[in-house]
Amino acid sequence: MQDTPVIVEEDFNVPVNKVWRALTDKNKMQHWYFDVSDFKPEPGFEFHFNGGSEGKTFVHLCKIIEVIPEQKLSYSWRFQGFEGNSLLIFELFPRGNKTHLKLTHEGLGTFAGQPEFAKENFRIGWKQIIGTALKNYLENTPA
Repeated sequence: MQDTPVIVEEDFNVPVNKVWRALTDKNKMQHWYFDVSDFKPEPGFEFHFNGGSEGKTFVHLCKIIEVIPEQKLSYSWRFQGFEGNSLLIFELFPRGNKTHLKLTHEGLGTFAGQPEFAKENFRIGWKQIIGTALKNYLENTPA
């Protein structure tokens, strides 16, 4: 169903503070995520970035909702010029010198009429971003 959230979980062989920095430092984010306009892990901070596939690019508009350092980061996620608004949540769980990350993307059912915004595309995209790009960046980049 389009109303159920996309949830992606991944374990990283690095401590939680390294994962947190990758999620909240603009310079680190560009290596595994998107090249965001700017980023400050502060509630109310707004940022944007371009992203898409197959020759279509969309402006993503985001606003930080909640920040609990090294535990939780959430922000709204919408597309310029399109209906809908969703919520992206990153939760971090330390496991000794390793980290478990749970990503939840809620509200995808609010995006209608654009095939690129289908829930399955988000599921595939987040699995690639978290399970491949972020994992490779964290586990192959020196502290």
